[in-house]
Amino acid sequence: MSLIELKDVSKLYGFGDATSVALDEVNLTIESGECVAVMGPSGSGKSTLMNMIGLLDHPTHGDYVLNGKRVSHISVTRRAKIRRDKIGFIFQSFNLLGRLTALENVALPLLYKGFPTSKRNHIARTMLERVGLHDRTYYYPRQLSGGQTQCVAIARALVNSPEIIIADEPTGNLDTESSRLVMELLGEIHKSGNTIIFVTHNPELTRYATRVVYMQDGAIKYDEQTKLGEVGTYARKVMYAVPDTTEEDDLAGVSVLMKVRKDDTVKPSTKRKRTPARRKARLTRSEDGRKAQS
Repeated sequence: MSLIELKDVSKLYGFGDATSVALDEVNLTIESGECVAVMGPSGSGKSTLMNMIGLLDHPTHGDYVLNGKRVSHISVTRRAKIRRDKIGFIFQSFNLLGRLTALENVALPLLYKGFPTSKRNHIARTMLERVGLHDRTYYYPRQLSGGQTQCVAIARALVNSPEIIIADEPTGNLDTESSRLVMELLGEIHKSGNTIIFVTHNPELTRYATRVVYMQDGAIKYDEQTKLGEVGTYARKVMYAVPDTTEEDDLAGVSVLMKVRKDDTVKPSTKRKRTPARRKARLTRSEDGRKAQS
């Protein structure tokens, strides 16, 4: 039995002539333990797909089956309970509360679950140690770097031991080094058995995935199984768009380069071009000189 199964799922926004299609009859099956990267241009439906899988939204048409149970149109209360117990969210903008310490931010989901203070702080502290921030327990978000802040957000997503981790562009606001830190951490979480689904625009980050789904115009255009550590063939082709070059192309490039360098060796003329005004001034000076001699 698959963990996640979307059957002909569509999502429409608006009414009448103003209707827009965010998802167009999407069929997707994800097994437990997979790490799936979702790619595609802006507006292709990636975030809507994440919201659908994470039960933040419901389909206009079609069915969503989670762990063998239909959850397409369940009540708001039940939807919230499943999100709390089964799904962890990691957002691009971190979404930490600025007035709470790292420990308090991580422990917040346990507070909603009714855990006593001592127990939730113990679990939260363990999560911070897992993401390498045991020495930042009482720091506020403003005192942390971007990568550290995202690691706190990951710890908060893990604190309820969810089956599914949904990360919507988790490295979008981070530099290269922090992005690598976050993705390595997600890689470790995946190895421990969690199912991870993350959105990215960076083909290099698909190295951490076992599968790449490419979306366009609200539909899945390509679905590719990949090996950890390798960029998917289709992801590289579509996102890099680097054409193959031939020997003739290389020779043509060398010819152009040599021509440019040859042109650069020609010194520009230092002789000023005579404009009508300059010619008139020169004639006036000559005439004045002849008068002075006479």
